[in-house]
Amino acid sequence: MKRVSVPTAKNVRFFATSAGALKQTKLFDYHKNNGGKLVDFGGWHMPVQYNDLSIAQSTIHTRTGVSIFDVSHMGQLKFWGDDREKFIQSLICGSVKALKPDQTRYSLFMNENGGVIDDTVVTRRKDHLFVVINAGRLDVDIPYLIEKMAESKMDVRMEKIEDHELIAFQGPKAVSVLQKHTPYDLSTLGFFYMANMDIDGISCQVSRSGYTGEDGFEISIPGEKIEHMCDLLLNHDEVKLAGLGARDALRLEAGLCLYGHDLDETTSPVEADLMWTVGKRRTKGGFPGFDVVKQQLENGITRKRFGLVGDKIPFRDGTEIFDDNGNKVGLVVSGSYSPCLKKPIGMAYLDPSVCEPGRVLQALVRKKNVPVMATKMPFVQKGYFKAN
Repeated sequence: MKRVSVPTAKNVRFFATSAGALKQTKLFDYHKNNGGKLVDFGGWHMPVQYNDLSIAQSTIHTRTGVSIFDVSHMGQLKFWGDDREKFIQSLICGSVKALKPDQTRYSLFMNENGGVIDDTVVTRRKDHLFVVINAGRLDVDIPYLIEKMAESKMDVRMEKIEDHELIAFQGPKAVSVLQKHTPYDLSTLGFFYMANMDIDGISCQVSRSGYTGEDGFEISIPGEKIEHMCDLLLNHDEVKLAGLGARDALRLEAGLCLYGHDLDETTSPVEADLMWTVGKRRTKGGFPGFDVVKQQLENGITRKRFGLVGDKIPFRDGTEIFDDNGNKVGLVVSGSYSPCLKKPIGMAYLDPSVCEPGRVLQALVRKKNVPVMATKMPFVQKGYFKAN
C-alpha cells in the first residue's frame, strides 16, 4: 500500500522566519495551555495545530462541526471622516459606494502595475469603514495607507484597533452553538454582513464571513474577554480549537487565495481569476492599475490561476507543470493533500490554452512526471449561509 503525504506541522508551506522577537496575540498562553504547537508565521507566534487532532482531522472537523481559529494577528482598521469611502475606493478595485449598510466585501488593494498589494475585507458601517488586512502585510499596508492619506488631502483618518482580538468561528454548527449565547437572531445576519451583538453579555462585532468555505463568523472581542469567549464556546462538544494547518487546507479546498503564494504585487485580478472583485461601477476605472487590467481584458493574458487535482502523489508549491509535448505550461503556487477529498489538489498559474476542465497535464515531482488534471474550483463545495 502506497503512503501519501498529508499536511503536518512540518510540511505546511507558509511559515516565514522573521528577524527579531516574534509577536504574540492575547491567546498565546491559551494556545500553549491547550496543546497548541506554535510556529513562526510572518513574525507571529501562531498555532499550526493542537495535540488532540492532526491537521487532517481538524480540517474534517471544521467541515462537519465547528472550529475556533485565532486570527488576531490580522490588522483591524477603522477609517473615519467625510471622505473615508472615496479614499478607500480610490485604492481598491471594488466599489465601496455600492455597499449596503453593514455589508462586507472582499477586495484588492491595487498598485499602478495592476498587481495586488494585499487582499482585504471592507465593511460599510454607519459612521466608519471597517477594514481587515493581512498580518504578513502590516508593515507594507500601514505605511502605504498613511502615505496615501497624506497625498490625498481628503477628510479621512485611520485607527488601528489594538484593544480587540479576532477569532474565526467556522463550520456548519457555528450558528447553532453561537445562537445559544446571544439574543441576536442570527438567521437575520446574511452572508458578508456585520452586526454588533452581545455574546454572553460581552459586546462584540460579528460578521458572517470567514476563509474556510463554510458558514461561520468572525468575531471581534475585547482583549480582556477573549479567553473567556473561547472557554465559553469550547464548552460545547462540537467545538474544537484549530490552527493554521487546517486553515490553509480549508482555504485551498475552497479555492481561496493566500497572499504571498497565489497573489502578489506582480499578479493582476485578471490573471488570478478575481475579476468578480472588480465592481460593475469600476469597469470604467478609478483605481490603481486599471489601464493594465483593461489591456489584459482586451488583449488576453499569458497565465491564469486554475485548479489541479491528482491521484495519489502530492504536488507542492513550485512544482512545474508540462503539457503532453513536454512544454512547460505553468507553476503550482499552492499544492497540498486534501483531507476531505483524500487526494492531492493545488492551484497553479497555467497557460490559458490548457485551462480546460478534464485536461490531463504532467507535474514534475522528484524528477518524474505525475499526471494531474485541470479542474475548476472550488474543490470542495462551499457551505456558505443562504438567506431564505
